[in-house]
Amino acid sequence: MTVRVAYSQNTDPVTASLEIKTSFAGLDPVVVLFFASSRYNPNQISSAMKHQFPDTTVMGCSTAGEIVSGMMLTDSLVAMALESDIISEIHSDVIDLSDNKSPSRTIISIAEQFGCKPIELDPESYVGLILIDGLSCAEEQVMEKIGDIVNIPVIGGSAGDDLAFEATWVYLDGNAYQNSAILTILKPGCHYDIIKTQSFCGMNKILTPTQVDEASRKVIEFNGKPAVTAYAEAIGIPEQNAAEQFMNHPVGLIAGDEPFVRSPQRVDGTDMHFYCQIKSGVDLMLLSSTDIITDTREALRAMEKKAGTIKGLINFHCILRTLQLNQEKKSSDYGALFSQIPMIGFSTYGEEYIGHINQTSTMLVFY
Repeated sequence: MTVRVAYSQNTDPVTASLEIKTSFAGLDPVVVLFFASSRYNPNQISSAMKHQFPDTTVMGCSTAGEIVSGMMLTDSLVAMALESDIISEIHSDVIDLSDNKSPSRTIISIAEQFGCKPIELDPESYVGLILIDGLSCAEEQVMEKIGDIVNIPVIGGSAGDDLAFEATWVYLDGNAYQNSAILTILKPGCHYDIIKTQSFCGMNKILTPTQVDEASRKVIEFNGKPAVTAYAEAIGIPEQNAAEQFMNHPVGLIAGDEPFVRSPQRVDGTDMHFYCQIKSGVDLMLLSSTDIITDTREALRAMEKKAGTIKGLINFHCILRTLQLNQEKKSSDYGALFSQIPMIGFSTYGEEYIGHINQTSTMLVFY
């Protein structure tokens, strides 16, 4: 089974893509997946990568940092080539996020290329991969529509732009898109699984959104009090210090024992803006951070115990986790966890898996 990863830190898109091509010499990839810093011109990097692999599905997005086996990088291009023993069939298309009907049409079109209806796609045999404009604020709606029409898991990340928050891009076969998502359905030629890991534990303190503005991802009230007031009281800090606790104390929707993290972004008066939508009346638990390195190591060990050798791994890693690792001076330790695994990933503006989540790593694993 052949998966190979490569990276380039050359600033020229043509030269960088040629370095990737050289690293993949001798392979006949079905798909080349790449993640590129926003320092690269979007149209140039997408075109250059397709030029190097004209007969291959080539897809990717802009990032807020890149990851490749053994290293966390910035200002770079990382890529993964997967041959037919890993991916036996693949079909991709572009979702127009300005068109409410585009997700359904796209899924139907892709399923037809597999010779079936969307509902007939077997989760034992197919998996979805999605890359989405990270400034679109459309992730929840798209994931809900996808979940309404297919039963397969869909995993992915929201494109970044190195924390400029100006323009994020997704790429498919030489083209660059904004206000769009790239949806790919894969039929793996080997086993696959998904790792979802976040480094938080519950504090057994419930914050119930009682007034929200879903469209702007804003909470106005928790527990009938101004949002910032209730949040600060739950932690036991002055209101003026609330924003300082956002990284270490997000909130989570608890499903079983598993938190699906919703991260606060900023304070607006007494309101709180989040990186994903919060629904009114849905209880959220206040969370406290644990150790990213320990938690990720345990998740990888559990997967290796189940799967044996991991042949390839795609890591959608929240930018907030990257910032925390940088703050704790543990970025090298995190990269080293994957030194023996063919892996690429990127720092995202949100992660996709059973909806849109934050401060999580969602990983697609081939074994």
